[in-house]
Amino acid sequence: LSILLSLLVAAQTTRSPDCGGILTPSGLRYLAEVSKPHAESVLRQDLMAPPAPDPSPVSPSRNQIISVKVDNFSLTLIPDTGMRLSIEVDLGITSAPSATKEMRLSILADLHVEMNPEGNLELVTSDCKPTLEEVQSTEEMDRSAPQKSSGLDMDKQINVEKICLEVSKLLLFPNERLMSLAAPFPITPSCQVQYLPLAAPMYSEQGIIISLQTIFQVAGTVIPLPVSPVPFSTPEPASSSPSHLILAFSEHFYTSLFSALEESGALNVTLLGWLPCPETAPLPRQMGSLFQEDLPVVLQAVTRSSPHVVLEEDKAILKLFLTAQIGAGSSLFQSFLSVNV
Repeated sequence: LSILLSLLVAAQTTRSPDCGGILTPSGLRYLAEVSKPHAESVLRQDLMAPPAPDPSPVSPSRNQIISVKVDNFSLTLIPDTGMRLSIEVDLGITSAPSATKEMRLSILADLHVEMNPEGNLELVTSDCKPTLEEVQSTEEMDRSAPQKSSGLDMDKQINVEKICLEVSKLLLFPNERLMSLAAPFPITPSCQVQYLPLAAPMYSEQGIIISLQTIFQVAGTVIPLPVSPVPFSTPEPASSSPSHLILAFSEHFYTSLFSALEESGALNVTLLGWLPCPETAPLPRQMGSLFQEDLPVVLQAVTRSSPHVVLEEDKAILKLFLTAQIGAGSSLFQSFLSVNV
């Protein structure tokens, strides 16, 4: 029983996030704003594609979509469920040079993000309701109110079922970009950071909350990091916050970052010909009185214990424990002053 409990505790701690983020409602409005021209381009490409040739020579002429304009595009949060996507598209349709209709295609879809067995996040459409209405016709100008269209006169060119199946393409972050959360992002030429989503996002009135685990790669080598001892959750933002995306990192995250830099040797600094601030007595670039020949002055700063970060309200404290050595010679270093900092 003790072995089983120890395995369960270990499994739970390895899933503890060390960073997280909230996509706020204002962020969703911004996403909808930038996705609107993208959605119009996708719908124009799909709906205005030339229809397949009809083998029957006696079939009547097909309706042709001549214009596609997205009039409304909005994303709203549904707490504990996901997001609701609402799109209204104005379509210009003609079947003959003298007959032109204006139709309105409305799409109402519920979306949420799931985690698949591979550990990737995917955008899923749980419900989609498309409707097609006739707005105006050059042959019947006396119609002032929108009327439901049977859809028969539109033939099969507007495939609303296909639109619902591919509704996620109307957003700027398709499934490929959501899955790429598990891909490494470069932060320096030799260092990369990788975020691993731990579970499907949670939905609340404050926004979409996601918890992440962070992995550091330095010079292509994964730096092993200690597991966060306690779960970390992103603090709720103020209701008046205009931020689109709020990121938060735990003390464990920052300490792990500097620990990774320490293990890779990035915090061990060697400077040749070091000159301190003008307020202090400058060191010469070379030292010759103590040696047979002039040798360059060298400053070395080496970590002597792991760094530590303390987060407080409105500030963060980084504690670095260094040993600074001043000496001469670049290849064969000879120290003549050592100070613990």
